[in-house]
Amino acid sequence: MIIHAIDAGSFKLDGGAMFGVVPKTLWTRTNPADANNMIDIGARCLLIEHSNRLILIDTGMGDKQSDKFFGYYYPWGDATLEKSLKQKGFHPDDITDVFLTHLHFDHSGGCIKWSEDGKTLIPTFKNAIYWSNEDHWEWATKPNAREKASFLEENILPIKQSGQLRFVDKPQNAFSATSELNFGILFADGHTDKQMIPHIEYKDKTLVFMADLLPTAGHLPLPYVMGFDTRPLLTLGEKDTFLKEAADNNYYLWLEHDAHNPIITVEHTDKGVRLKERFKIEDVL
Repeated sequence: MIIHAIDAGSFKLDGGAMFGVVPKTLWTRTNPADANNMIDIGARCLLIEHSNRLILIDTGMGDKQSDKFFGYYYPWGDATLEKSLKQKGFHPDDITDVFLTHLHFDHSGGCIKWSEDGKTLIPTFKNAIYWSNEDHWEWATKPNAREKASFLEENILPIKQSGQLRFVDKPQNAFSATSELNFGILFADGHTDKQMIPHIEYKDKTLVFMADLLPTAGHLPLPYVMGFDTRPLLTLGEKDTFLKEAADNNYYLWLEHDAHNPIITVEHTDKGVRLKERFKIEDVL
């Protein structure tokens, strides 16, 4: 097995929204804000090369939305999903599986693109199976008013229309069985219903793709919960349980949204679970 980091682009989000009720004087110690109160956010996807399969975890925002849409998110840097794949020697047509932790636009936008004539929305990865789970798909396609702006039909419905959609069985985890990978899934419900957090055994390490259970290293303290979370009190409990397990087992945490800290480990302290070490991607992969 070989794992690659895939940079699907960087953007900015409002720091207050990213940290909920936590005062700015506290969260800016780890996530400094610009004059517009925006903080740096990454879309660090993960690509697993194993046997005859090439599995992409999450896809970033993509590039099919309007300039007005992207104007809300202040894109920065020149990385794109396709460029990053090309740098690793791959083409979108090579991808066999797209595993979606959840269907918010900053995780699923790259799934779908415009056709060459600009008239039709088509899968970016024409040869891939797209993996979600039935409960989350139902949640995303019949969204509540709070999340409606995050579940965009143009990112989601064409996946099903293409015939490429499959569901991970819960709790049997059919994805792991069919892929012959040591690939576990934690289901978390605080951020959105049935978000999937992959656990991958790699080089004698457990690498956990954190998605939005832990967006950045700055979110380690339990009360540091995003304003976007639909059930923040549930997130508190899910984080508490997971972080204790991560500290006990020295998990390597892949931070999808932390623009500056790709991978971290955590440890128990008198203040709770806190940062232990930061790692560059090449130090772990």
